[in-house]
Amino acid sequence: MEHQEPLSPHEILSSLCENFSQYNQIDPVYYQKWDVKRGLRNADGTGVVAGVTQIGNVRGYYIQDGEKVPMPGQLFYRGIAITDLIQGFRDQGRFGFAETTYLLLFGHLPNARELEEFSQLMDGFRALPPGFTEDMIIKAPSPDIMNKLARSVLALYSYDETPENSGLENELYHALQLIARVPTIVAHAFAVKRHYYDDESLYLHRPKPGLSLAEDFLRSIRPDNQYTEMEARLLDLCLVLHMEHGGGNNSAFACRVLSSAGTDIYSSIAAAVGSLKGPRHGGANKKVMEMFGYIEENVADWTDEDQVAAYLEKIARKQAGDGSGLIYGMGHAIYTLSDPRAVLLKDFARKVAEQKGYSQEFELFETVERLTPAVLSKVRGENKRICANVDMYSGLVYKMMNIPPELYTPLFAIARVVGWCAHRIEEVYNPGNKIIRPAYRAVMPDVAYVPLEKRP
Repeated sequence: MEHQEPLSPHEILSSLCENFSQYNQIDPVYYQKWDVKRGLRNADGTGVVAGVTQIGNVRGYYIQDGEKVPMPGQLFYRGIAITDLIQGFRDQGRFGFAETTYLLLFGHLPNARELEEFSQLMDGFRALPPGFTEDMIIKAPSPDIMNKLARSVLALYSYDETPENSGLENELYHALQLIARVPTIVAHAFAVKRHYYDDESLYLHRPKPGLSLAEDFLRSIRPDNQYTEMEARLLDLCLVLHMEHGGGNNSAFACRVLSSAGTDIYSSIAAAVGSLKGPRHGGANKKVMEMFGYIEENVADWTDEDQVAAYLEKIARKQAGDGSGLIYGMGHAIYTLSDPRAVLLKDFARKVAEQKGYSQEFELFETVERLTPAVLSKVRGENKRICANVDMYSGLVYKMMNIPPELYTPLFAIARVVGWCAHRIEEVYNPGNKIIRPAYRAVMPDVAYVPLEKRP
């Protein structure tokens, strides 16, 4: 018998891929036949109702005579319009992260004494457990900070004496610690990433009590600890805008799904981090800036709308950009006419662009926002209302603040962990909730078992 050389791992994997492709194609007709709510969305684009919440609300349309009617987008935290909330603390010269955290977790705005006590409590929680940075971050660096964040959140379980205690006081204690510690984890993971993967010096800064979260984070990620008042105020605004977006967004729903199973808070929040990392969710802000890099490089005249539109059409046809066909920063599952977060960020981005010499780039962003609906309508044959979402301008704001791209999505996580914890606690302490377990229709035929010696 002729001797045959063993297949290489690559050849084996290639064969396995062919086998998979042959046996794992699902006919799209099944989704129509069984009225499958793909993405848990109804045929008209509205979301399948999977629960109720008192934490956040998102409005982008209303239903009239059974039809979905577009409207300017609205976002509410515990019933308070996000625009009113932000105007309230900015008019009085306060940073808003701490009181918005209090609002989302406890259901009402704190008075002056409650806010001071709460801020002091959170100050004391920012430091990581002894040895955590050395053992969990430095010894196992990651090129992706979101990956390191998810692993670090899970690792905190090992430093907790009562990780499975789900009593209300213990649950709140865990939640507040996580909210306070996530920025420190991100700052340290960023420093370690830059050291081991970008060949830069390693600077690790301890949290400084008395600073707002935005101030302390900017101080922590810069070797010289320097930041401006304007930068801190703008970052605080960005964080508040990203803190919550209803129970149906992918990461909050992931957190609620795991929480409904009765698992610990660390597992639930780590799952949410993994969800947010995806480019169709929180990772989109980084993809926006990557896309604009392609546009700026390949469009000779940024002020020529025909040139910009032609390149956008190439992106939509998967002939340019990252090949996904997505124009990042445009479109949202709920918002139709406008995303209130994008409206607010755009207004502030315009002012910062004028101050920092980014006006030409800002105008390119506006051009893309304006041209995209017509381009997508031409390519996809859809006459669908589409607006800029929060990711369109958040990356530009971070760029103008000299925040590196690898921190864009982690900043989203620093903010959204507040919403996740609020949803986690609501899921666990709502007596009517059950484990979340939707149905999947099985479409494979019954197949007889074939003994090994008779298989082809």
